Amino acid sequence: MALPNKPTGELKAVRDPEVEEREVDILIVGGGMAACGTAFEVKKWAGDQKVLLCDKAAMERSGAVAQGLSAINTYIGDNTPDDYVRMVRNDLMGIVREDLIFDLGCHVDDSVHLFEEWGLPVWKKDEAGKNLDGKKGQKMGTLKSGAQPVRTGKWQIMINGESYKRIVAEAAKKALGEENIIERCFIVELLLDANEENRIAGAVGFSVRENKVYIIKCNTMMVACGGAVNIYQPRSVGEGKGRAWYPVWNAGSTYTMCMKVGAELSMMENRFTPARFKDGYGPVGAWFLLFKAKALNGLGESYVASDAAKAELERYAPYGTAAITPTCLRNHLMLFEMKEGRGPILMDTVSALATLGATMDKKELKHLESEAWEDFLDMTCGQANLWCAQNCEPEKKNSEIMPTEPYLLGSHSGCCGLWTSGPDFDWVPDAYKIKYKDKVYNRMTTVNGLFTAGDGVGCSGHKFSSGSHAEGRMAAKAMVRFVRDNADFKPTLKQSKDELVDLIYKPVRTYLDNVEYTTAEDINPNYIKPEGMMYRLMKATHEYGAGTATFYMTSSKCLEVVMDLLQTMREDCEKMAAGDLHELMRAWEIEHRIWTVEAHLRHIQFRKETRYPGFYYQSDFPKQDDENWFCFVNSKYDPNAKSWDVMKKDYIKIIPD
Repeated sequence: MALPNKPTGELKAVRDPEVEEREVDILIVGGGMAACGTAFEVKKWAGDQKVLLCDKAAMERSGAVAQGLSAINTYIGDNTPDDYVRMVRNDLMGIVREDLIFDLGCHVDDSVHLFEEWGLPVWKKDEAGKNLDGKKGQKMGTLKSGAQPVRTGKWQIMINGESYKRIVAEAAKKALGEENIIERCFIVELLLDANEENRIAGAVGFSVRENKVYIIKCNTMMVACGGAVNIYQPRSVGEGKGRAWYPVWNAGSTYTMCMKVGAELSMMENRFTPARFKDGYGPVGAWFLLFKAKALNGLGESYVASDAAKAELERYAPYGTAAITPTCLRNHLMLFEMKEGRGPILMDTVSALATLGATMDKKELKHLESEAWEDFLDMTCGQANLWCAQNCEPEKKNSEIMPTEPYLLGSHSGCCGLWTSGPDFDWVPDAYKIKYKDKVYNRMTTVNGLFTAGDGVGCSGHKFSSGSHAEGRMAAKAMVRFVRDNADFKPTLKQSKDELVDLIYKPVRTYLDNVEYTTAEDINPNYIKPEGMMYRLMKATHEYGAGTATFYMTSSKCLEVVMDLLQTMREDCEKMAAGDLHELMRAWEIEHRIWTVEAHLRHIQFRKETRYPGFYYQSDFPKQDDENWFCFVNSKYDPNAKSWDVMKKDYIKIIPD
């Protein structure tokens, strides 16, 4: 968890760790679905190129899919990539990179077919149109051969996915070779080349299991370490502190590491504030889409169909009046009801199961009820535990749903991330292509040789697990070509080995230099522990940065306050102390979180409108302003001048309505 309780028995950190230096052609940073996609694909094309993957955790259970999933949310099937673009564009209030989304829509199904080939059970429809889950579905054949999946919506298909990540990681490890993988290695800083401006040359990190620093040189690199969690105070308190919807180890490392070497960010103002089962963070998608449950206000009314809701949505036309209401506006309606005093909001599980069960025999009904539980057991066990603790039987008692604290991500129903190149096709505008020596490399950032995928790619949400994997594979091909085109490049680091070790182990040395000054090691005038810094960060964003404390509302003045607080925190991070490897990991995670949330708030501060009502509100600019702000907002941190530049970038429509 991102907050203490800290595990006991952690290995004490030492002043002078072992140093391991490597040089490879391709470096993959991360171990989630996108990184697994790259690892699986890269060896097909790399030939004798050296490849190395570094994962902060263990690949079998790292990333957003770690605990499992009950559905794959992006499967094109009988739909078209054009329709996929239209869906994403509508859900994200009109401003997306259509080239990236269309490109992904052409490839994502191939990854899903591979998952099934590797052993992932996919639900199928039988000849009578009934659902067959688990092994029963296998008798209908594979998706690739034409079997019909069980759809919960236009784009989602049901799976038995408690071992989803293990299956995908096994294929990645087998393809890449375990000798080319370092697990429990936390890469924390990217390194630019000493001789060529704006060229990636390597990365540095440390082991979270032994006192060792890794210094890795490379020709090209793909960074995909997920989004950002625990940058805002969670709703859960007490023994539940640190409970979150998205994986708590996602510390904004993708965004921070890339922005600190000058990679351009895009749409960092966009955040995802999901509606989930209260306190347990259990997913609601299957309940709405598969079980056809409705959300009720505290008066028992289906508020989304009310005249008040329709009038509210009309304020946000054309998105609010579209056939499918965007995710942020569904949140907005929920918050509208609560602020009007008609809360709490309940998921009507009782009516949904009763309606479905009316046409079923006892055996089928029992199976339906088990599916209701399995939806949580596949991916959010804590919600099932909470139901048990509250004596909640979903067929007898409705459960409360509530918007969570905000998260930053680029693969789910959010689109913040890095500005990357689209594919080199004639229909892709030149403004969407990033060139190096007159060649275009798909998914490369504005730093030459630095690629990303999954949560790292901005302006292109709704990839989910399958899309992240496919995007990692797409990046792999571009990286191999990049290395071949630049085979004579020899990375040269600006920093010496000792300087890099000083940087990585600074919190350890600060601790060792000062720990004897006080009898209580956590109370010391010469340093601050990661726990204290985490609470400071969460309090600042919670109260001033549009957290749950203010119903996601901020203002120009509040943004000024929180930016000042973040600046002070960044200065105080120089005095961060870590006595063991766990604390060293936490210290670097907090460093990444502070940089990431600063970028997020700078973008909100720059965009003089409220583009995503329901996710956040800027009280000084409470409306959408398509006339002035129907554009991307990009930012760039200059690592030499140590200054920010925030700018507009034109949106270009490719796919017609």
